[in-house]
Amino acid sequence: MPAPERTSLPQIVAAATALLEASGVEALTMQAVAAEVGVRAPSLYKRVRGRDALLALVAEGIARELGATLELAAGGAETGRRRLVALANAVREFARERPEAYSLLFARLPDAARPDPAVLAGSVAVVLRVAADAVGPERALDAARLLTAWVHGFVSMELADRFRMGDELDRAFAFGADRLADALGLE
Repeated sequence: MPAPERTSLPQIVAAATALLEASGVEALTMQAVAAEVGVRAPSLYKRVRGRDALLALVAEGIARELGATLELAAGGAETGRRRLVALANAVREFARERPEAYSLLFARLPDAARPDPAVLAGSVAVVLRVAADAVGPERALDAARLLTAWVHGFVSMELADRFRMGDELDRAFAFGADRLADALGLE
């Protein structure tokens, strides 16, 4: 009679994600994840090939969560300008609430740890739609990259506590999002 399963892939990914948030990517080891789910490290390899594969699964889960957050944020806005601002605010809020998860999405990872490109594309589909509404489909990717670069740059500096000239970051972020909307011709 085979031994009963003591853990599952969703439990492993959830434990790894929790470890990431609590202690950073360096703490995310197979040994630490095994301890969290109550098995020995070799047992994890029945479900996941190794740490890189686990990082990819964690990043894919985070990307899906962020994508759902962005869809929700944009869905409640009635104009292109408000959708863009809502997307920017949603990314910022996600990053502030889950800084380690957010950082993993933009981390330089080994090839085996990179999330599936289709998952990443799905997570940013709403950004491309909002950008296409603003500038047309032929320039949508350019506009989406502009928005992503500005939001990520601002949020990364904020998370690293690199804004040292005053504490009006909410006002500065709103100003930047409005200027982007202006630049893209959004009403």
